[in-house]
Amino acid sequence: MEARNVIIIGSGPAGYTAAIYASRADLQPLMFEGDEIGGQLMTTTDVENFPGFPKGILGPELMVALKEQAARFGTELVSEKVTAVDFSSRPFKVVAGSRTEYAKTVIVSTGASARRLGLDSEKALYGKGVSACATCDGFFFKDKEVVVVGGGDSAMEEANFLTRFATKVTILVRSDKLRASKIMEERSRTNPKISFLWNVEVADILGVDQGHVTGVVLKDIKTGETREMKTDGVFAAIGHVPNTELFKGVLELDKVGYIVTKNGTETNVPGVFACGDVQDYKYRQAVTAAGTGCMAALDAQRFLE
Repeated sequence: MEARNVIIIGSGPAGYTAAIYASRADLQPLMFEGDEIGGQLMTTTDVENFPGFPKGILGPELMVALKEQAARFGTELVSEKVTAVDFSSRPFKVVAGSRTEYAKTVIVSTGASARRLGLDSEKALYGKGVSACATCDGFFFKDKEVVVVGGGDSAMEEANFLTRFATKVTILVRSDKLRASKIMEERSRTNPKISFLWNVEVADILGVDQGHVTGVVLKDIKTGETREMKTDGVFAAIGHVPNTELFKGVLELDKVGYIVTKNGTETNVPGVFACGDVQDYKYRQAVTAAGTGCMAALDAQRFLE
């Protein structure tokens, strides 16, 4: 049984950065990229806040560049999803499909996924007018009216992007104020195609029988009254859930499910490190994820030494 120096579980800015550092340190890392190769940035158009790109860069373009860089220095990339881990003894055991590998250290960078509204109608109409990714699906809403659910930066980003295609975008906010940053709030409020509805939540999505979204049922948070609103599309931008199903009972998680780290990227299991959105519920930026990816690789290197 030959044990690898490092196995990286998950890709994205954190995983690929960890791979770049680990492979440059001649640790010959093996990376299981997972289902969503490249992570959330694969569903983002313009990344304007990643240092070094004054004109911005497309999310998928940035991920392809990071992946190529990791491969260039000798990372073995496998586009499989890890299905089981055993961290109870060293070397650690990692299973992906029919493949079982062993490692002296493991870096977890499985990220987070968009939270869903949790309605049966949402499930039934997913991809038929319901989406969690404006950049993937915005084009299908040319000259149509859509709603965006949420009050944070990602909701504002989705709404502004959708105005390239839709004639009207209504942002549905649960409270009477936004959580978004000032610059994103300003951009949305001054966009003539964007309007806001406050203190409402989506109680149901209409159009299941028709096979495409025809409207939403809105519930007034304060009065409990419901009303129908016509719309062609529903975009949910209501936060994220960490992808930690695999690590329940294995690694220490907080009450929401994020991996708890200390001294940088250390988990409660010595030799297992976590980086990126899977352990960062606070900043959740590509650049901070990349930073913690670098930290995890350096922590793993020190641990091996």
